[in-house]
Amino acid sequence: MRACGVGVMIALVCGGAVAQGPTLPAKDKVLARQIFKEFIETNSQDSNGSVTAVAEAARKELLANGFAADDLILAGPNDRKQNLVVRYKGAANSKLKPILIIGHIDVVEARRSDWTTDPYQFVEKDGYFYGRGTQDMKDGDADVVASFIRLRREGYVPDRDITLALTADEEGGKSNGVSWLLKNRPELMKAEFVINPDGAGPTLRDGKAVEMDVEATEKTYADYRVIATNPGGHSSEPRPDNAIYELVHALERLEASPFPVELNAVSRASLEESEKVTTPERAADIRGVLKTPPDPKAVADFSKNAQDSAILRTTCVATMLKGGHAPNALPGEAEANVNCRILPGHSQEEVRQDLIKIFNDPKLTVEYMADDGTVSATAPNRESQAPPPLRPDVFVPLRAVTAQLWPGMPVIPSMSVGASDSIYTMQEGIPSYGIGGAGIEFGDDRMHGRDERIGVDSFYKSVEFFYLYLKALTSKPVA
Repeated sequence: MRACGVGVMIALVCGGAVAQGPTLPAKDKVLARQIFKEFIETNSQDSNGSVTAVAEAARKELLANGFAADDLILAGPNDRKQNLVVRYKGAANSKLKPILIIGHIDVVEARRSDWTTDPYQFVEKDGYFYGRGTQDMKDGDADVVASFIRLRREGYVPDRDITLALTADEEGGKSNGVSWLLKNRPELMKAEFVINPDGAGPTLRDGKAVEMDVEATEKTYADYRVIATNPGGHSSEPRPDNAIYELVHALERLEASPFPVELNAVSRASLEESEKVTTPERAADIRGVLKTPPDPKAVADFSKNAQDSAILRTTCVATMLKGGHAPNALPGEAEANVNCRILPGHSQEEVRQDLIKIFNDPKLTVEYMADDGTVSATAPNRESQAPPPLRPDVFVPLRAVTAQLWPGMPVIPSMSVGASDSIYTMQEGIPSYGIGGAGIEFGDDRMHGRDERIGVDSFYKSVEFFYLYLKALTSKPVA
């Protein structure tokens, strides 16, 4: 039998037509929801949660469904930050290197007072699952764990090993799991390429999936500590140079000074493809942005949406503030954390120097704060990694599965405006791609925010996507 030229064992119809993908079987829907619920209701934020508890929950589910204990390895620097590395064994005689899937199981801090629901209670209402991690990224973690269990139950043997690393501290903390494993257990992380479900997948508009976004490159993350100081004094004698005023004025200058528009090969190609499938108004703005030089009005209109604006430029924003020591005294010191997401081709030190120029205040200090909280006067001067090649063994099966589940939807390599653990695997020379299956409505990105949610149907379709995609990635062509 001939596989229509795509070399994957999925139900495609030759001659151009595409069969609709199967729906998720009822028992797998129940299992996926159970795993997802347990992950969401296990607090894994850095301040008072436990990544280890999520890793142990995943290990328990896999053990109960036939995985050998030797293939479920807990490893990490301390009791709260244990990562789980899962080995799905492939064909015994395979000469192919493993595929590595990375997924962080920590989450951004969440306060009950900010949310309509309890962020650590799994709530289903109005067609959505609510809870911290539903978008970022315990949905993807549950997808892969549930798919591993389904594949094993069916007796599926991939043409190579598939490794899943569920890891700590992508969102913050001092024990990043991918970095730790690469340094301390490199034998577990060997791979031909990496699939990272974090922050990628179908974009929905009015509930319809319009494009499959694949993270082909990403921005670099950086935090800067900005400090204003002066002698302080009695609050009855206010002075314009008090530390809080100085800091606020500097941040106002930052708000008024967006970084310049700069497109790279990936972001330009992404916009060119998006222009074909988006609304007429947005398409017109994209055409203006793509002009050389860009049309200023089109840039301004396109930038009104924060998600779109972030595609065009490096972004920096104040995320934390503190200052003063008493209610009746002028503040002698005020401090802000400025978080930047830096375009490929620019270094963290280059952006630190840009901030100094924007603030234009010699009394301010601008220091770099590393992921582990270490503060230094200067930042790394290394530019971010170049985009990896668009490998056929990654993209041919991806396009086939996408066509099966979302007929006619384009697959668009894009630049992530955030940052992910792919930075660590890319630094090790392992090509890494952000690929996910959960559709999110454009403008409803609630990652890191309050009332985080994912559509119920989007979640179940994502589980089916990973099941099919893992098969497609690891099935030999049918002769």
